[in-house]
Amino acid sequence: MIVLVLGLPVAAYSAGTTAYGASMRTVRAQAAERHEVTARLTEDVRREKNSLAKRPAQVRWTDAGGIVRTGAALVEPGTSKGAAVRVWVDRKGTVTSPPESALNATATGWVMGTAAAFGVAFGTYGLWAGTRLLLDRRRYAQWDTEWERAEPLWSARFRR
Repeated sequence: MIVLVLGLPVAAYSAGTTAYGASMRTVRAQAAERHEVTARLTEDVRREKNSLAKRPAQVRWTDAGGIVRTGAALVEPGTSKGAAVRVWVDRKGTVTSPPESALNATATGWVMGTAAAFGVAFGTYGLWAGTRLLLDRRRYAQWDTEWERAEPLWSARFRR
């Protein structure tokens, strides 16, 4: 019970805050190295039947140094050539995904804290069940030994 009452909250809090801290470092690093630019489509993006998913398309933009760059970005279907789209690029000018948000870090912290709590709970249950199994085996062995000594005396009373 002590392991469960004390260990569960400590493990959950420790795992959650550690995961949150690591995720926030990733969030800050990605935010520092990625920025959003306005690019123009260099091709039409076809709309396919029954598909609302974004599709990859070639885009072109000019970076802060005046260099014209191109890359592939996910664009809504049905967007025409020359339309402005917002894309995320890294320091090298490569199209990339948006940086993770603080909400992602918070969710990661909660998920890892919950997983740690369940791990401690199941581990404690497993320890309890294993200990009980070993103690029951020992008690049954002692009972068998005592019964072997007592049964001949006890059953002799009923013989005629």
